Amino acid sequence: MYREVIPLLTLAASVAAQQAGTVTPEVHPQLPSQVCTTTGGCKNVSTSVVIDSAYRWLHSVDGYDSCNPDGGWNATLCPDPSTCAKNCALEGADYAPLGVSTSGDAVTLNLFVNGSAPSPRIYLLGANESSYEFFSLLNKEFTFDVDISKVPCGINGALYFSEMDRMGSANGLNTAGAKYGTGYCDAQCPSVSFIDGEANLNNTYGACCNEMDIWEANSASTAFTPHPCTEDSVYKCAGDTCGDADRYGGVCDKDGCDYNHYRNGAQQYYGVKKTVDTTSKFTVVTQFLTADNSSSAPLSEIRRYYIQNGTVISNSRVNVTGLDQYDSITDEYCTAQKSVFDSPDDFEKKGGMERMGGALGRGMVLAMSIWQDAGGQMLWLDGISPTGADPATPGVARGPCAADTGKPADNAAEYPDAAITFSALKSGDIGSTFRAGLRR
Repeated sequence: MYREVIPLLTLAASVAAQQAGTVTPEVHPQLPSQVCTTTGGCKNVSTSVVIDSAYRWLHSVDGYDSCNPDGGWNATLCPDPSTCAKNCALEGADYAPLGVSTSGDAVTLNLFVNGSAPSPRIYLLGANESSYEFFSLLNKEFTFDVDISKVPCGINGALYFSEMDRMGSANGLNTAGAKYGTGYCDAQCPSVSFIDGEANLNNTYGACCNEMDIWEANSASTAFTPHPCTEDSVYKCAGDTCGDADRYGGVCDKDGCDYNHYRNGAQQYYGVKKTVDTTSKFTVVTQFLTADNSSSAPLSEIRRYYIQNGTVISNSRVNVTGLDQYDSITDEYCTAQKSVFDSPDDFEKKGGMERMGGALGRGMVLAMSIWQDAGGQMLWLDGISPTGADPATPGVARGPCAADTGKPADNAAEYPDAAITFSALKSGDIGSTFRAGLRR
């Protein structure tokens, strides 16, 4: 995916801090989830959500001077990376103005709030509220309900796993930790403000890690995509290893191996009044199958099901000339798709399913967000990409959205209520999180 980096100037004091402040208490919205087994059913877990540290007020530990006036850095408080971390405190968040609300087992993310665009990104916290809930998903499945009816073309409601540190990279310089939403990384190697507790003062470094996109979608198109990296956990990249100048030269597969129904030729499968009807809520099931059906074997296949109105809907089959009728993600599918779509096979180069499975086995953090794409208007997800290319060329048509959709100013004017609701988060044994208990 092409995830947008949060601009420093768009958020009030929008820099990730490392010390915990004392002015505003951090109160996490509760979002209970469930862990399921085939023998014992589903049991509740007292999880909650925390917003990313980039959405918080950052100020001097002993006062109220901003550590990042006008989106830059306070040279007095932040003369060097370590001193900056020691001098600056991160405050608790007021979640409602940031577009985050919970009710029972549901969380709603609003893109716009009173004319501003907070574009929230949150993570699931464990019961102790000081570490992230960790998901080890080899030979397991992950299930959730989603209402995406208010997410139009050009906007992305996302749910994905990132190989962030369970404690939010807490250390001697970072005492705030996961409780304050620190430690973000993904396969795009974003230039976040703090990495491993040290301030990234000149945006010199990026925070890279394995990423499994379970759900990137709006009401017109969707994709699920593994993004393997050659490094484990959080990797502090610099220069060529970040893949900025050459996206295929870094440590992570930024393109990933996507399964987009529309792009794969099933254009009547997902969308408004289609087989999976995005005008009403439905359930999404993703299974991570291994070579010998154990949690210690390599990842061999990622399968998808949907459930809507009591009906289990099998994943769409590929309908593209030159490709077999695949219906899941495997190394074979990814190699064939890259060849027919004439795309660089960085997925295989970065280790493919084996590397992605390694991260899923070690454990990953659940992230949820809603965002817009000022640079590409989300056309890589829901329109013609590259822009101006022949839509008849295999792989070019990603969705039905027009080339002029997705501009942030238009989104704000036309869709001020844009929002996504995720609910009923469950993980567990294959076949344990939904009634049909399907398995290939």
